[in-house]
Amino acid sequence: MAEDPIGSGLRPLLVRSKRQLTPDIWRFELVDPEGGELPPFEAGAHVTVETPSGARRTYSLSNDPAERDRYVLGVKQERAGRGGSTSLIEQVGEGDRVPVSAPINRFPLQPAGEYLFVAGGIGITPILAMLRQVAREGEAKFKLVYCTRSPELTAFREELQDPAFAGKVRLHHDDGDPDKVFDFWELFEKPGKAHVYCCGPRPLMEEVRAVTGHWPEAAIHFEDFASDVEAIRPDDRSFAVRNARTGERVEIPADATILETLRARGHRLPSSCESGTCGSCKTRLVEGEAEHRDLVLSEAERADHLMICVSRAKSDELVLEW
Repeated sequence: MAEDPIGSGLRPLLVRSKRQLTPDIWRFELVDPEGGELPPFEAGAHVTVETPSGARRTYSLSNDPAERDRYVLGVKQERAGRGGSTSLIEQVGEGDRVPVSAPINRFPLQPAGEYLFVAGGIGITPILAMLRQVAREGEAKFKLVYCTRSPELTAFREELQDPAFAGKVRLHHDDGDPDKVFDFWELFEKPGKAHVYCCGPRPLMEEVRAVTGHWPEAAIHFEDFASDVEAIRPDDRSFAVRNARTGERVEIPADATILETLRARGHRLPSSCESGTCGSCKTRLVEGEAEHRDLVLSEAERADHLMICVSRAKSDELVLEW
């Protein structure tokens, strides 16, 4: 693929097809404009897309990792968001080109003899790539529980009717009624041998985390690209961050994030989703007590890392390496 002329690390890909799957979710198929192969990816991987608004957003790849000629994304229009997904959906069509990064995987599928996949809403996207890989390899048992509000709001319904998934997919619709939510306890009451992969909205993730507390920690895997992480809250207070290497000390206002404040001071820091869900701005924590607002980091990682796009401080100061 030709390099992006702006030198951003992104490369222009052609939108070969664009199709609406639900009122809020669209399927984009991206290919090399010259018909060449794309960089390989693993199940669970995502790419960063620069939207027409200039915002960069991360989207999981849903197609089989064995395919080298295309990337298939599921893009949800976040109407209450900051406009990145909306500009992509409303301003990009078939035949257009969009800058796209090489794939990155922070949700890798580990080898196992059995898998239990749990998805909610747009969280089906990385799970679908995993399903395709496991089904193609044919060596492991697997099943999927996919929770949505209604059939009309269920993305990738046609793909899930693939004969390779017959008898292995369970769709659950709650119609927005709290009394009809899926009872996960029936799946997790007794610890099993399966590796569990879960992706979806925060309430779903928190429920699965709660009911798997007695399972081996290494068997439970989460990925959260939801947009409902609260970076700023009404009761937030100011605090300071200090650079462990240079000693620079910066005051973080109550109404701004660490990332925003450091960026305003001229620091160029890695970031993408800016909602605490992609892992791009993971930063080493040297001293101080952080207030974590993500589902990306494990408990072990939270001891010495934080996500500077959403996390704040419980102590008066955090010492970081940036």
